[in-house]
Amino acid sequence: MSRKPRDQQRKSCRSRALVLLIVVATNTATFLLFSDASSAIGIRSGEHGRCITFWNSTKLSLRDINITEYALAASRDELLHLHDRLVTASSLVVTLLGINDTSSNMAAARDEQKHAAADGLWQPELTGELQLAVGPHKLPLGFTKNLGSDQLFPAVGQGCRLFPDELERYMNYKPGGECPSDEQFSQRLMLKGCEPLPRRRCRTRSPAGYAEPTPLPASLWSMPPDTSIMWDAYTCKNYSCLANRSKSKGFYDCKDCFDLRNGREKGRWMRDDGALSYSIDAVLATKPNGTVRIGLDIGGGSGTFAARMQERGVTVVTTSMNFDGPFNSFIASRGLVPMHLSIAHRLPFFDGTLDIVHSMHVLSHWIPDAMLEFALFDIYRVLRPGGLFWLDHFFCLGTQMNTTYVPMFNQIGFNKVRWNARRKLDRGIKMNEWYLSALLEKPTT
Repeated sequence: MSRKPRDQQRKSCRSRALVLLIVVATNTATFLLFSDASSAIGIRSGEHGRCITFWNSTKLSLRDINITEYALAASRDELLHLHDRLVTASSLVVTLLGINDTSSNMAAARDEQKHAAADGLWQPELTGELQLAVGPHKLPLGFTKNLGSDQLFPAVGQGCRLFPDELERYMNYKPGGECPSDEQFSQRLMLKGCEPLPRRRCRTRSPAGYAEPTPLPASLWSMPPDTSIMWDAYTCKNYSCLANRSKSKGFYDCKDCFDLRNGREKGRWMRDDGALSYSIDAVLATKPNGTVRIGLDIGGGSGTFAARMQERGVTVVTTSMNFDGPFNSFIASRGLVPMHLSIAHRLPFFDGTLDIVHSMHVLSHWIPDAMLEFALFDIYRVLRPGGLFWLDHFFCLGTQMNTTYVPMFNQIGFNKVRWNARRKLDRGIKMNEWYLSALLEKPTT
């Protein structure tokens, strides 16, 4: 046998011996720590040096009980500390054995997805970019008490698993390259319940000749340059086309929303008719001056409600979908905050944080009753005590008003500040269609 193989054999033996030594040391530490934790259960009472025996004692003093509680708390802390040390030791052993972290993560993800597939969650087994995007992934530092796990699961909508072919198409791209031009396809996937979509490792395209945005406050009522966005996904290829769409035939979502100069958009929420149409100033006047500061507009079209609130010192986030129009980009060009979020998504705000939530037309009878009820309770959740929910032109049939929706609104728990119902007559009185506008307040107690 040559010298080189003998040297390699000695190195291998030394490595194995080192690993064995670490394992023995770890087990010894575990035994000692558990022994200490176990001995802490028998607590001495201090002055008398007598052990408290839980199963025989029938007259425990309050002092004895307090001492016992402190001992149990200390034992729990020691056990948590022990767990952290064991995780660290395990990570060290893995490093010494030369196990590749990436391979381990991929193997863990495959195992997790095999179990999920067996339960009907992911069928067939995921591969490639989709597998990486869905996870789970091992945490580099091991178990963390904040997560209660040693793995991190990326957030992906549950509806994604129902459309595996479309999801595979969405994730079919060159990692590190340019993202596909698939905005409308991606949005349809979102609306099917695949929300949020998996993250992708690609770069979105930027428009040629991009121009800097107009500064505030002029941007609130200015048309952005056509070179500010990519137009691939839309029928119109410039903002002039969008602004003139209100004059053309056919149905478009929020048909006149982009006409900031000559259409209805600039006059919205400026006049209070005492019935269905409330003014922003009248609504703000129901609360002490300056206490309405931040809010949300659900399905806010091109962002005009947020623009009017911005003029009054109120910051409003606007959710909007891009239905054959760059609604989110247009909102952003006005210097406002857009959020590409469907009505089915849980509101991404913490409990009791918003001063006002507004929604016009979007919350209506087209939403299934159960989903609408969940949405209303979610609005209640994010509003602070005393916060306002402005329901603007809720649309339903007359037969539904008192049998379905009034009981639904009543059970949410809002106080009624204003409540107005009127017939919707644009399609004739025989249709028995109604609008409801309401200003509701979350109780303070």
